[in-house]
Amino acid sequence: MLRSLIIAAALAFGSAAHAQTAPSASDIASYTGLHLAAHEGRADEINRLIAQGHDLNARDRAGRTPAHVAAFASHDDAVTALGTGGADMNALENRVYDVLTIAAVANDPELVSLAIQLGNKTDLITSVYDGTALIAAAHLGHHDVVARLVTGGAPLDHVNNLGWTALIEAVVLGDGGSDHIKTVEILVQAGADKTIGDRDGVTPLQHAKARGYAEMVKLLQ
Repeated sequence: MLRSLIIAAALAFGSAAHAQTAPSASDIASYTGLHLAAHEGRADEINRLIAQGHDLNARDRAGRTPAHVAAFASHDDAVTALGTGGADMNALENRVYDVLTIAAVANDPELVSLAIQLGNKTDLITSVYDGTALIAAAHLGHHDVVARLVTGGAPLDHVNNLGWTALIEAVVLGDGGSDHIKTVEILVQAGADKTIGDRDGVTPLQHAKARGYAEMVKLLQ
């Protein structure tokens, strides 16, 4: 019963993307300086403002730094300018997301790699679920992102406050399709612990069997 309630609660939120909030039209209308340049992807303007001493880690009303804004807008050049200029790549906005997890949820492998190169930690605890970028990506079946996070040293067996690892989320919150199958394959090949169960002790293999996910069962046996 407890497990069913937890799953229902997680599914009620939809995907991890729904927990993130990109800048609204009113937010954007209020932007000036680095926030505006980040949203518009103007790297030259960002560099000019940095040289003038503007605060790289200033926050909007949702706690977003210019780096968060650039990540939500998928402006790699702007993220690069901010990161190389000294922005805190591990800053968390009000919903507890960093640039890396924003990129992971957006299924943007290039931005994921860029964020890591700029110093964004792959083991950072993010979201209200006390998860990681890897768990968010596994949940959504973003296997290219999962592969890059694994290469970047993301913790394979972190357990979030739902009692789930990335491997469990790929099974429990996945659809059993090719994207989630590939995600499970990457995690297993990387050495994720297949024996870690949920709060009721149910393992990823048992979850996969219960859902009839035959390909996942083969990978997890």
